[in-house]
Amino acid sequence: MSSSRETVELSAQLEDQHIGQRMDQVLAELFPDYSRSRIKDWILAGGVKIDGQVVDKPRTKMLGNESIEVTGFIEVHSAHQAQDIELPIIYEDDDILILNKPVGMVVHPGAGNHDNTLLNAMLNHCPGIDIVPRAGIVHRLDKDTTGLMVVAKTIPAHTHLVAELQAREITREYEAIVNGVMVAGGTVDAAIGRHQTKRTSMAVRHDGKPSVTHYRIIEKFADFTHLRLKLESGRTHQIRVHMSHIRHPLVGDPMYGGRMRLPKGASPELVETLRGFNRQALHAVKLGLFHPTSGEWMTWEAPLPEDFVKLRNTLRKQSPLI
Repeated sequence: MSSSRETVELSAQLEDQHIGQRMDQVLAELFPDYSRSRIKDWILAGGVKIDGQVVDKPRTKMLGNESIEVTGFIEVHSAHQAQDIELPIIYEDDDILILNKPVGMVVHPGAGNHDNTLLNAMLNHCPGIDIVPRAGIVHRLDKDTTGLMVVAKTIPAHTHLVAELQAREITREYEAIVNGVMVAGGTVDAAIGRHQTKRTSMAVRHDGKPSVTHYRIIEKFADFTHLRLKLESGRTHQIRVHMSHIRHPLVGDPMYGGRMRLPKGASPELVETLRGFNRQALHAVKLGLFHPTSGEWMTWEAPLPEDFVKLRNTLRKQSPLI
């Protein structure tokens, strides 16, 4: 992996309100475009001067009215190649990009997927994004989950969106088709962590991270249910794990759904559709967030993909709606 460094230079004049506050807290307040951890790294590296003198202790108390200068460095990694991959963009400005991720697109390079990912596409689409953490990727969708994602094009936008995500201010809604007929909507509040024996899988665990999924019924079929889901947290495979946990795994999910279940009396068309639906029936249908620069609340919706619609319509034909 090769890398280079971009220099960041910042300055500010403190005021009386900063008297007695810790330096790292003051800098985080003055320069909100950069994360607290990044600012702390700059302090420890000797990149902060107070009245011309280097101060490398984050907890140093301010006296007020000092002059502060910050010289920081941002690593630019070139481990991944820019690739000319078509991006289904539905909105873009100088700060963010919203895309409707297709089935089969991997978000970030990893084992078995070293290229042809969203990250490779972003490096080509937005030169210079390599200085942004993870090339601007704020959250992920699984390879075979379709729908809306936001990508930050600048460091300030990335910092603000990550903070929004952690504060649960970003709205993410999904649609899914699950096995079994559900009686009513509800909430799954069950911590999720790494599976104890299957290292690529997640599981409900008492020592996992807090995870909450709300769901409501859109439509019922003879043996399946069409749901709308809303995330409070954003754990890996969260919806898939939670729906499996309450014994309504997603249609087409081999990791958490077990063997395919063909309902009794299924028509040849339904059998063919179910067998041909070789991914989890999950689509990120709605995304809402506060724009990182303007502060404006913005929302987007993405129509259900063709294979999802075909599955739903086939289920409708199989039996009267319940």
